[in-house]
Amino acid sequence: MRSTTLRSAVGTVLTVATAAVLLPAVPATAAPRTGGVDQATAETFSRTADALLTQRTAALLDTRSGRIAPLPRKQVRLSAGLARSENAGVATLRARKQRLAALGEAYTAADTKVTVDGTRLTGRRATVEVTESTTLTYKKIRGDEPGTTGFKARHELDFTAVPGGTWELTGIRSKDDGPGAINAPALRAAAVADDGNTMPSAPPASTSRPLRAAPRKQLTGGYDYAAMAAYTEKYWRNYNPEYRKFNADGGDCTNFLSQALKAGGWKPEGGATSDYRKWWYDAGGQSDSWLGVNEWSWYALNSKRVTSLSNVYQMDIGDVMQMDFDGDGSKDHSMMTTYRSSYGVPYLTYHSTNTYRKSVASIIASYPDAVYYAYRT
Repeated sequence: MRSTTLRSAVGTVLTVATAAVLLPAVPATAAPRTGGVDQATAETFSRTADALLTQRTAALLDTRSGRIAPLPRKQVRLSAGLARSENAGVATLRARKQRLAALGEAYTAADTKVTVDGTRLTGRRATVEVTESTTLTYKKIRGDEPGTTGFKARHELDFTAVPGGTWELTGIRSKDDGPGAINAPALRAAAVADDGNTMPSAPPASTSRPLRAAPRKQLTGGYDYAAMAAYTEKYWRNYNPEYRKFNADGGDCTNFLSQALKAGGWKPEGGATSDYRKWWYDAGGQSDSWLGVNEWSWYALNSKRVTSLSNVYQMDIGDVMQMDFDGDGSKDHSMMTTYRSSYGVPYLTYHSTNTYRKSVASIIASYPDAVYYAYRT
């Protein structure tokens, strides 16, 4: 695992020509293997991922002094195609930084750790899975922003052993569902297919800054919003072992949201798994509304446990935001508000990609064409 603190490097560009050299621990001429690699090669792969990911994050920072992690020279080079796409991606991230600045947000520093989770070797090719843990420090523009925001993101990298005893990195892609991390150059989250059912419908929420806040009014009673937020912020990174995870089954976002709502006082309602009017979880299974983005919305509206807000900036602690990435009418992602600044900016915490206190402004800057839904719980 490597830890790299970024103080800047906004102007650094990845290059292809000088990136290759030292004989890797698994040389290009080695016989085909299917197992793992030795520690030195795993470290090479980790350092390569670290270089690309810190390069991306540096493009978001509001500073011009410091460094990023270097590519491990004499061990790895980037393919020409990947170098072009990464340079183009960094340009999009700088543009995203400008959109964030217009919305009143900036980051002054970042810290990234990269861990190699597994390696598959097939002949001269290696597929490497890594986890990136990044924390960004909010710039104190208005004074009451949170200290930091953070995320854990999973990536898969493709390496090819080439003559001369080096590796060539040919591809890197996200392995997470839901909104991409703030440093992801191309944000294309997986959409949930519309099943055609006609159910309670939430109206889309505006993303412009409202003239005034929406005071919270108690709904069905007895909810502990601070407990909802505390639960979400406790388990955003490390999962609660008392619940099953659904990352491999389309994403864990609504499962995690349901856990937090239960921690804050929502009572289960038993019934058929597919009945959207029911909401429950036990050792043997769970309702569709516990897991499904659309099904949760149908349940929450039908049960009167939520009301719709007209603007995402009206959300308070414990309120919920959902996104429809492609505007097809089917909601794709759920998240909870766990902090709100006195200036009126909600910050959301969620699973898939696991994220801590990401501002509404940051999400809108990354997905300006998405449709948003806001719920008062």
